[in-house]
Amino acid sequence: MDINQLKQQFIGLYGDGELQVFFSPGRVNLIGEHTDYNGGYVFPCALSFGTYIVSRLNGSDEIRFASTNFDLKVNVKTEKISQKHPDGAWVNYPLGVMKEFADKGVRVAGMDILVSGNIPNGAGLSSSASLELVTAVMCNEYFKTGFTNLELAWMGKAAENNFVGVNCGILDQFAVAMGQKDHAMALKCDTMVYEQVPVALGDYRIVIANTNKRRGLADSKYNERVAECKKAVEAISTVKSIQFLGDINLSEFETLQASIHDQTVLRRARHVISENQRVVDAIPHLKAGDLKAFGQLMNLSHDSLAADYEVTGVELDAMVSLARSVEGVIGSRMTGAGFGGCTVSLVHKDAVERFMKEVAAGYTAKTGLVPDFYVAETGDGARRLM
Repeated sequence: MDINQLKQQFIGLYGDGELQVFFSPGRVNLIGEHTDYNGGYVFPCALSFGTYIVSRLNGSDEIRFASTNFDLKVNVKTEKISQKHPDGAWVNYPLGVMKEFADKGVRVAGMDILVSGNIPNGAGLSSSASLELVTAVMCNEYFKTGFTNLELAWMGKAAENNFVGVNCGILDQFAVAMGQKDHAMALKCDTMVYEQVPVALGDYRIVIANTNKRRGLADSKYNERVAECKKAVEAISTVKSIQFLGDINLSEFETLQASIHDQTVLRRARHVISENQRVVDAIPHLKAGDLKAFGQLMNLSHDSLAADYEVTGVELDAMVSLARSVEGVIGSRMTGAGFGGCTVSLVHKDAVERFMKEVAAGYTAKTGLVPDFYVAETGDGARRLM
């Protein structure tokens, strides 16, 4: 992102003045899929690309919103930030965050705001959480409220749940707020206890591939999997009282699985509990700098998501299979809810161009779809830049 060019665009819209620049990253989950609502571990990292805001206080009672990504520009009186804007879906994310500040007794003042993001929309890389957190960091700075980034993450979640109307969990906002360069976060979703784990990529790169498959099944199948996991908890609880599948480890599951008589429910539980174990196993490998062992866990994760959890589909499976056939790839898996969206692969730096060329050609030949690729680095969480 060319920040100087962005500042010039701001000046063209609003005129010259003392400007502030804020940034919030996207995020990708490296391993630990469909474990979050089961009280298990997830393992996200913040990315080097994300959402930028150039802004200033304008001394008025009006907040003026513009974006380089959308044509819609909106002016909102400060006393009306609690009202959802009917015509501006993107504006409602920052408005929801500002309402969270107002609800905590903060006087939200007039501002001029230009938003610019380079997270691909709909790719499952948390563009909405990134927009919420960059707004929260900006408000925290301007209004001298002193909230921690973790508190800002909860405010972003509340804005999305209560104002935008999306019933998301805390994972996205947490990863975006708490990211640390060269690290990923092992987060236990039921307790919010987390550890920053070093991810020394060395000669390897994180390559995210967007299948560009519309995720039409994702919502209905997501609800179905949640219900199946609940049935697994109920069955196991006839033998051992648990609240989540994440309450038991893989060895315990071996002794308890006979209590689950439905074979489909058994496979769902097996994925969740084995996936949770894979995150736990990843931590010492990464601390030891053993990236190849982590890549093998990524491969096992995808295979489990395909066979036991059945949330991959033709497109994601094709993308992963093609990725693994390229020399220099040490791990590849789907990331996100499934049925489309993205894969994440660890690719040697010398193989990245060949990877994108060969995987794109093979994927289009197999599916008729044209993928997009993003070479990413781990990055820091939401913050003021200048």
